[in-house]
Parts: sequence; structure tokens; C-alpha cells
Amino acid sequence: MAGGKLTPRQKMINLMYLVFIAMLALNMSKEVLSAFGILNKKIVESNQLTTKRNDEAFRQLADQAKDQPGQFAAKKVKVDKIRTLSKEFYSYIEDMKNASSTGFDLNEEGVYEKMDKGDYFDNLFFKGDKVSKAGQDFLARIANYSAKIKEIGGSDIAESELNKIQDRFATNPVKSKNAGTTVSWIDYNYKGFPLIASITKLSQLQADVKTTESDIIAGMFQTSLISAASLKKYVAIVVPEKTAFFQGEAVKGKVILGKYDPDLVARSVVVNGQSVKATAGQAEFSFGAGAVGEHEITGSFDFDERGEVVRLPITGNYVVVPKPNSANISADKMNVVYRGLPNPMTISFAGITDNLVTASAPGMSKGSKPGQYSLSPGSGTEVTVSVTGQLPDKTKVSDKKVFRIKNIPAPAGAIGGVTGVQKGAKSRLEVSTVTAELQDFVYDLRYDVTRFSFKVPGQAAVIVNGNKVDAKCKAALARASKGDQISIFDIKTKIVGVGGIIPKDAAPVIFEIQ
Repeated sequence: MAGGKLTPRQKMINLMYLVFIAMLALNMSKEVLSAFGILNKKIVESNQLTTKRNDEAFRQLADQAKDQPGQFAAKKVKVDKIRTLSKEFYSYIEDMKNASSTGFDLNEEGVYEKMDKGDYFDNLFFKGDKVSKAGQDFLARIANYSAKIKEIGGSDIAESELNKIQDRFATNPVKSKNAGTTVSWIDYNYKGFPLIASITKLSQLQADVKTTESDIIAGMFQTSLISAASLKKYVAIVVPEKTAFFQGEAVKGKVILGKYDPDLVARSVVVNGQSVKATAGQAEFSFGAGAVGEHEITGSFDFDERGEVVRLPITGNYVVVPKPNSANISADKMNVVYRGLPNPMTISFAGITDNLVTASAPGMSKGSKPGQYSLSPGSGTEVTVSVTGQLPDKTKVSDKKVFRIKNIPAPAGAIGGVTGVQKGAKSRLEVSTVTAELQDFVYDLRYDVTRFSFKVPGQAAVIVNGNKVDAKCKAALARASKGDQISIFDIKTKIVGVGGIIPKDAAPVIFEIQ
């Protein structure tokens, strides 16, 4: 760095940069050295696990190359070459790490704190201010590794993956933040660093090699597909056209493989003892439904693999139900419908889809969801709901049901939400609101009180328009005595949100003065 045709000023800057790095190395804290050691240990362990995973992936590839050479043989040859190349490069780095750590027991407590000198790699990779022969060989091996992978892989490795590999092993000059100059990659990464830091960087370089192997096998052969490619891992699935069939109807459906592959052709397929035609990894079947009840579907998918027959069992079931002769008609609230209200109803025919079911009755309309209807009955005491359904063979079945029509019951007057007789002070009644409550009714109806009569014993009744005690009521209330029972009656109401119906008067409410 301080040699060559540099200006005296530039030589001085470079020299100061080297001195600065040396000072950092000399003052490297024990904690930082230990951190490097721990990180190196984790990377080494991770590399061992990655090696096992890569070996398993290569083993699966070799098996597939034997069974399906047309798809995998040529690619296996390329992967084998890349694997050999990676092993040689990995071993070269490992030998370098072992040579640099001679004399250190890496299992010794506190050994990382002793590996604070940078002499080994300074002497190995550099000769004065220049890169040594060993350093040049190190750089050449890195460049050769990525170049060879591109040469071996060719078009079987995606361009984007090749770019990632080249970036991973790039050794371009680096602009130093401290000195403000551009220095070589090897100088920037290995000159003047503590021994444990350089060893950690070499372990990371080995991790890059393992990652490259994994990326290549994943990209070229889709590891997830290879791991599940054996025919023994397929599952035969019975898929009927529907889960239940009418008596006398043909049971239709398909038997497909859980891992569907249109290129797979079965040796033979047997369903319930009957041979069926198999095409594109599936087989269609058709047979009589049989008697009412649950029935099994059994058989096998047979394939040739590695000179033997692989038999995949077929297991399934279906249910035969009798043809429907009655509809399922029910009121969602209870077995009556109320005049003036949109009574919700659910109507269906067993085994028949909603689009083939029609329902009719005076005041009935269809809802937005399947099977939903609304019935608003008018005059009379009964209403008949008629239902018709169409079976798969186009024949029709029908049914009907009669519902009673009832009027909405009268609500009960209430003070403070409490009905019947209650007790309290005059002051409480003066500020009370008169309401109407419909108790124990299947619908949640809300009432507004529009008028009521207010009667104090011995005085004329006061008629109030609204739902609150007014000034006249308060004047009459002032002359009431303890024990007097104030009657609130003739309570007129209207139902909130429901038009065209006049509700019955609410039952009176009594308030006894205390």
C-alpha cells in the first residue's frame, strides 16, 4: 500500500491507515475476540448441518437419476462435478484454517482471547505492501470457483442464480471508509486483523460454498419435488360427485392421486373389483348406488417402479339416502307466524340444491341466501306454505305445511323499565319516563310511547302526549299522600321500524308513593 508510484502524501495516508488497523488489533477487547470465536463456532456447526442436508438431497437425486434417467441423469452429472469442485475448495480453506490455528486448543476456555495477533495471515497473504504468492493463489481459487460453476452449470442454472453466486464470491477492490482510498479485497478483509477474526471469515467463506450447493440443487431440481417424487408417497383419493346419492341413482366420481401428475400412467386400476380405465393420473368409475346406507369404495392404483409393482390402496365411502318425499319447512322463531311482521323462514328439500327448490305462500318473499325466505301474513288465522323440488332425473316432488297466524301480543307499561306495581318517592316518579316492554316474545321489538293517562286518587286523570311526566302530572302528584297508588294507563304506542300495524294498548303500571 505504501509502495509503487504513489505520492509522498498518499504513502503517508496509507501508512497511517495500517498503523490505525494495527492499533485496533492491539486494543481489541477480550469480549470482541470471544464474540468472533463464538460466531465461528456457530458457523462451523451450521456448515456441518448443511453438509448433511446437501448429502441427502444429492442421494435423492441419484435415486431419481436411476429411475428416470431421461429427466435427471444429465443434471446429476453436472451436480456431481459441482460437488467435487466445492469439496476441493472447502478442503483448501479448511487446511488453511487448521494451519493457522496450530498451537491453539479451540476447546480450551478463553482460547479465543489469545488469538489476537494477525501475524499468520499477514505473513501468508502479504509480502511487504504487496500480495504474496499464497495470497494470489487464494484469490485465484475464489475466482475459479464461481467461474467453474458457471461453466459446468450452463443453462441449467438460472441467470439470476449465477449473478447471486458471482456476487457472493466477488473480490472487487473496496473503498476504505477510514483512509478514503480504494484498497484490494484481500487487504481490506485480512490485513492486520486478529487471528480469530480471519478464521471466522474463512468459515463464512465455507458457508457460502455450502449455500451455493444448496441453491444449485434447489434451482435445478426443485428439492421439494425430489423429496416427494417416489410413487410410494402418493395417496389415492376418492372424490365422488357428491357425498350422498339417491336410491337407484348411479354413483359417479373420480379416484385421483394426492400428488397429481398428468404424466403418470397407471399399470392398472381396480375399483370395487372392477377394472377401470386410467388416464393422466386418474381413473373414472361408475356403478350402481345399492341399498340405502353407507358403502365402501375399495381397490388399488398399480404402478411400475424399479422393476416392481407399487400398489397404492384406494379407500373411500359414500352414503345412499332414500328419495325425498317431504320438504323441510320450518319457521325460525316458532311454529306460528305473526301478522304484520316479516317472519324469517328456512325452507329446503333433502338432497336437492336450493336453485331447484321453489316455495310459495301469500306474503312470502325469497331472501338473499340459499334457503332463506320471509313471510308476512295478512288476514285470516292460517297460511299454507307450498314447496316443490326437482330431482336429478328431472322428476318433481312437493310438500306443504300450514302455519297458524297470530297477532302481536300487547306490551306492558313500565316506569324505569320495570312493569307491574312498584314503590318509590314522588321525586323519582316526577323524572320518570314511561315505556312499553314486550316480555317473553320471540322477536326483539322496540316500542315508543306516544300517549298515556296519569291518575292520582281523588283527582281527575291527566292525559299526556309523549312519554314523560309533565307539569300537570307534577301538580296532581304534589297533592298525593303517602300510600296513594298512582295509575298510568291507556298507554298508546307504536312499534319502531314496523309500519302498517297499530299495536294494542300497553297494560297499566302502578306506582305507590312512599
